Amino acid sequence: MIPKAVPSPRKAGRDPGPEPVLLGADVGASLTKIAVTSSEAALDLHWVSDTTPDALSAHIASFAPARVGLTGGGAAPLAVALGGEAPEFSEFDAWGTGAQVLLERSGGERPERFLLVSVGTGTSAMLVEPSGTTRVGGTALGGGTVAGLAAALLGTSEFDTIIEQAQRGNRWNVDLRLSDIYPGGIEALTSKINAASFAKLAREPKSYDPSDLAGALIALVGENVGLICVGLAKAAGVERIVYGGTTLRNNPAIVQLLHGTAAIHGCEAIFLADGEYTGAVGALELARS
Repeated sequence: MIPKAVPSPRKAGRDPGPEPVLLGADVGASLTKIAVTSSEAALDLHWVSDTTPDALSAHIASFAPARVGLTGGGAAPLAVALGGEAPEFSEFDAWGTGAQVLLERSGGERPERFLLVSVGTGTSAMLVEPSGTTRVGGTALGGGTVAGLAAALLGTSEFDTIIEQAQRGNRWNVDLRLSDIYPGGIEALTSKINAASFAKLAREPKSYDPSDLAGALIALVGENVGLICVGLAKAAGVERIVYGGTTLRNNPAIVQLLHGTAAIHGCEAIFLADGEYTGAVGALELARS
């Protein structure tokens, strides 16, 4: 069950004062996502690039929170830096709780069962049910793959630059379509589908436009993450796949690929607003209870 925000008791004729500040932190490999609220309605979301425990503890202390909830790979050392008083929650519990809170805040339908996918440095898929959240699979493909290969191929690992280049590029100058192998097509398969990522680099050795390479990188991750998650959703008996994570932020190309892959296979892809903060929101809500 999702912990609900419980307003502070208000007695007639008495001003209870300001709501206590609550904070959730999702400490990742390269970014720490922060969610801060002083009431059920107000929610401040931001990220911090310095993930060292001392710097994070000072940042958190600046909000003077009454309670702090932590999740993510760096939660344990941060808890020590905070004096050991901040509870740590599993990423699965935090993400399951945070996703349902964000779905509720968006005003849309909140499915009872769905596959929740965190596309961060890598990708993790969780089954969210009324009884709880369970990890059911994932893949090593994610934003870390894009940044790492871009560093080798493009000379940059700056994610915003990669995304901008991908928007201008044409992946089909790099990727091999089915029609490139079978000009006459194959029955039951569209000739426009990707037959082999980056295969033209071997077939047609030349200097390739960095934007085309960036487009192919985003497609490599987007298509494969989408296909893996569709398979996991089918195996779990759900049709809705809810996506969040930092790799999707300001990244329309990968969102389009994930959406299209789900639709082709009879699933619905839902993208959380502020989905990169899902774990932080969940840690905050769990700390509230």
